[in-house]
Amino acid sequence: MSVPTPRRFALGTAAVALTLAAATACGGDEGATVQGVKLIKKGSLTSCTHLPYPPFQEEKGGKVVGFDVDMIDLVAKKLGVTQKIVDTPFETMKTGSALNAGKCDIVMGGMTIKPDRTKFMDVSKPYFDATQALMAKKDSGITSLDDVKAKKLKLGSQASTTGEDFVKGKGLDPRSFDNSLAELDGLRTGQVDVIVQDYPVVQGWLKDPANAAKYAIVANLETGEQYGFWIRKGHNPKLVEITNQVIAESKANGTYKQIYEKWIGPMPKTGDGGSGGGTP
Repeated sequence: MSVPTPRRFALGTAAVALTLAAATACGGDEGATVQGVKLIKKGSLTSCTHLPYPPFQEEKGGKVVGFDVDMIDLVAKKLGVTQKIVDTPFETMKTGSALNAGKCDIVMGGMTIKPDRTKFMDVSKPYFDATQALMAKKDSGITSLDDVKAKKLKLGSQASTTGEDFVKGKGLDPRSFDNSLAELDGLRTGQVDVIVQDYPVVQGWLKDPANAAKYAIVANLETGEQYGFWIRKGHNPKLVEITNQVIAESKANGTYKQIYEKWIGPMPKTGDGGSGGGTP
């Protein structure tokens, strides 16, 4: 969608507490209902993610920051509460088990909207268009997945992501890494020759001069993916409604553009927050 000329908005990043996945979600805290939204902790909108996943969420200076964090902060602000983040395995996010177990109210983490996931969870309207990218050494000569196959190169992927599913669907057998930074380290240390990852994640890595000097995006894989925020199935319809309102309002008033350019880079001229080029 086209975005009006942005006005000055203080994003006012809410205080975010990082809770280890091993900790219980409720911890004896009393829940609450705010504006029709059921919260597992009074005064907090608790979100689940799997760290690290820059630029969408990563820990810096004892705080979790990133694109998704800023977006969920807007939802929390609309509810008059603060965001509390729980780090949990991605498998528990994509199956809805983290939500069903009461670990969190909402799941972020750049998670793609897929029909199989909507069977187990409610999802917001799309908030980010994403594609996949292949990253390799600059002199690799790789320009496509066909090159990876033909040259019998070692391909790396992040476990349980749509990028991994996509390359497997093309007949490749990638080496799985637990998180995106482990995947990047696998490329750096020669465990793999090329990796598949979300375009904005790779774009973020290449902002580091040390990475940009050696590596490059060698191919874009257009997969038509979109991210959504996830809520427990049939449990919190008002949270779905308010999250959708926040996404729409942020795009209309310019706040979304601010967040996009803060974490990703220049925003494409067309599309609803498309990456312009680069999902779990």
